[in-house]
Amino acid sequence: MNAKVVARQTRLQQRYREAPEEALIIERARTTDGVLHDPFHGHVEIGDGDPRGVPEQGFEFGIHSAVGGDHDLPNPGHLLAGALAACMDATLRMLAERIGVRLAALEVAVDAHVDARGALMVSAEAPVGFKNMHCCVTLRPAEGAPQAAIERLLTATERCCVNFQTLQNGVPITTSLSVLESA
Repeated sequence: MNAKVVARQTRLQQRYREAPEEALIIERARTTDGVLHDPFHGHVEIGDGDPRGVPEQGFEFGIHSAVGGDHDLPNPGHLLAGALAACMDATLRMLAERIGVRLAALEVAVDAHVDARGALMVSAEAPVGFKNMHCCVTLRPAEGAPQAAIERLLTATERCCVNFQTLQNGVPITTSLSVLESA
C-alpha cells in the first residue's frame, strides 16, 4: 500500500469535515485567440491561472470532419472522452492504493458516441450531444488480489470519479455573454 495516498487523503478528509468550504475548488479552461484561427481550429488553455496552482498549459484543437472540420487535431469530443478516461484512471489507482489492491497494469478507454446530424441541424430527431459513452477498464492486478476486492474497486471508482458522476448525473450549466465595443 502506498502510504502517501492514505496519508494525504486521510488528512484532507479530516480537514474537510472540519471546514467543508475548503473542499470547494474551481477548475478552469478557456479558449484564446479564437479569431486568429480558421473556424475549424482553436487554442485552449487549461489550468488554474493561480501562480500557486497548476500552470496554464495550452494546446491546439480541431473540429471533427463529421461537422466540416479537418479532423487533424484532437477535437472537443476527444477532450471530453480524455477527461473521463483520465479521471477514471486516477480515481481507480488512488482507490486501489487505499484498499490495498496492487495493480500491475491499467488502461481506461472511453468511446463516446454522437450523431452529428444534431449539431448540423439536419434532423430534429437527432439530439445534439453524446448519445452514450462507454468506459472499458482493463487492469491486471498483482498476483494474489482477491476478486471481490477488484469488483469493489470498480464500484468505488464509479462512485468517487468526479467526471464519471458529472456525466452520469448531469450538471447545471449557465452561460453569460460579454460584448466588447468594436475596435
